[in-house]
Amino acid sequence: MKKTITSLLAASLAIAVVSYAGSAFAADALVPDKGDTSWMIVATVLVSLMTIPGLALFYGGLVRTKNMLSLLMQVFTVFALCMVLWVVYGYSLAFTEGNAFFGGLSKIFLKGITVDSVAATFSKGVVIPELIYVFFQATFAAITPALILGAFAERMKFSAVLAFIFLWFTFAYLPMAHMVWYWAGPDAYTDADAAAKATATAGFLFQKGAIDFAGGTVVHINAAIAGLIGAFMVGKRVGFGKESMAPHSLTMTMIGASLLWVGWFGFNAGSNLEANGLAALAFGNTMTATAAATLSWLFTEWMIKGKPSMLGAASGAVAGLVAITPACGFVGIGGALAIGLLAGIVCLWGVTGLKRILGADDALDVFGVHGVGGMLGALLTGIFANPALGGGGVYDYVANSVGEYSTSAQVISQLWGIGTTLIWSGIVSVIAYKIVDLVIGLRVSEEEEREGLDTSSHGESAYKY
Repeated sequence: MKKTITSLLAASLAIAVVSYAGSAFAADALVPDKGDTSWMIVATVLVSLMTIPGLALFYGGLVRTKNMLSLLMQVFTVFALCMVLWVVYGYSLAFTEGNAFFGGLSKIFLKGITVDSVAATFSKGVVIPELIYVFFQATFAAITPALILGAFAERMKFSAVLAFIFLWFTFAYLPMAHMVWYWAGPDAYTDADAAAKATATAGFLFQKGAIDFAGGTVVHINAAIAGLIGAFMVGKRVGFGKESMAPHSLTMTMIGASLLWVGWFGFNAGSNLEANGLAALAFGNTMTATAAATLSWLFTEWMIKGKPSMLGAASGAVAGLVAITPACGFVGIGGALAIGLLAGIVCLWGVTGLKRILGADDALDVFGVHGVGGMLGALLTGIFANPALGGGGVYDYVANSVGEYSTSAQVISQLWGIGTTLIWSGIVSVIAYKIVDLVIGLRVSEEEEREGLDTSSHGESAYKY
């Protein structure tokens, strides 16, 4: 029984749920609650807001004036590209039964999904319309590749960006989503034997017990390592370390950070898939951790540099959002406070000390915030989910109660998640960048880079002079 509980460690947190339409669990008789459905529609809109315009403005404000429009263009187009790819084959490969790493093609072009199709939540006998689940997950699949863009900002060809994103989305994002979030749904866990059979069909990291409520591994670490490798393989910006490359509009960055903070409530609280107390906990944890990280980054920077900065406050907020993402539905408010306070300090080191050690021109600190914050949050989830520390524990769907909790076992499972993400996404990224470099070429010419990507790549400018 202990082995069974271990195999179910991720059950209460995985976002991915197989469609119940026509399943052996008679889910066709279940009717979605209008409140849950309404909440998921709102949450999906909020996550869309995170990318367009939230991330676009956050990143755009951080680059130089001559590259503002190029960042807006890249984020906007990548969002659209990934949305289409998700409908064509992405949802099917991520969230249908296949093997431990990829799903199948049974729902290609969303085949068989109708207005009556339903998907499971985390409560037995409770469902939501599968269509809203499809597009809620689509927003995750769209923002994750867009996060990568900040690492090689201001010097990569637009055509190369799109080609890389296509390859990375297909071979890094989709399998990671399947590995962490695909499972048979709670109603499959009727007894120990049924649970073992259901878990055997789940994703690789789900079977390892890795828990990730809203995307610490799938979204943040996954994108961050791809960005870091891109920063190395594309190379440093012309004049890096010699010329000023200060953000051109911290006003835009602050607006973008604020939109990210607001939209993140859909990201985290929406990942509960139901409008109930657990969604409220995820909401509260998100607010608490983000505020704590903002202050810890700000005051640490103030002590080190002598002045607090708007950039530091905005960066701290994003660091807190990133770190609480895997933990938001699993830890108590006290745990969220601790995670936020640590995230602000550790991620500040990530964009200063660690960045100097690595030596890469990660232009907008994708790895320092999303990579470091994602790994920190994933590890601390394993610690603060412990009921003895105010966490909610891990639900055992066979016993229909919270199971026994082992911090050491859960931390090991979390390390499986972190390590697998780094290795899988890292290998895919190296191959994808190399292919694109050979076929298209990764980088614009020095003349085009000095001119700025707004005019050299798009024939437009963000501002009129």
